[in-house]
Amino acid sequence: MRELYFTQWMPISLDEAWAFFSDPSNLKDITPAHMGFVVTSAHHGRQMYAGQIIRYIVKPILGIPLKWCTEITHVADKQYFVDEQRFGPYAFWHHQHRFTEKDGGVLMEDILHYKVPFGLLGKVVDRIIVNREVNTIFAYRKKVLSERFGS
Repeated sequence: MRELYFTQWMPISLDEAWAFFSDPSNLKDITPAHMGFVVTSAHHGRQMYAGQIIRYIVKPILGIPLKWCTEITHVADKQYFVDEQRFGPYAFWHHQHRFTEKDGGVLMEDILHYKVPFGLLGKVVDRIIVNREVNTIFAYRKKVLSERFGS
């Protein structure tokens, strides 16, 4: 299993950070276009809540579309939320999003645990493709968020 840790400080209020990151419709804006990421579930303008199911289509490799379904399993308002894969490309996916007021802005932390399926073959694919792609996605996100909110 992989454990990845990413941080980003943004000169915005905690309210602004929470409003942006707890809205699933913003995910496409912070995901590279080549991923073909589309949220397919309706959210009806509701605030994020524990038990919320979010469905996506993503094209991570060779433009092949995959269905992905995550559940928001934990939410502490303006502190953190956790999404866990229920169905999708990973054998295991657990992603913590944490928000802390710091130095006149917000420190965002992402703690990601994931495992690729298919045993030894999956480990090879992770080493060659998946881990690099996940890191690329988070680097892209950091760039887009810096452009949008400042750094």
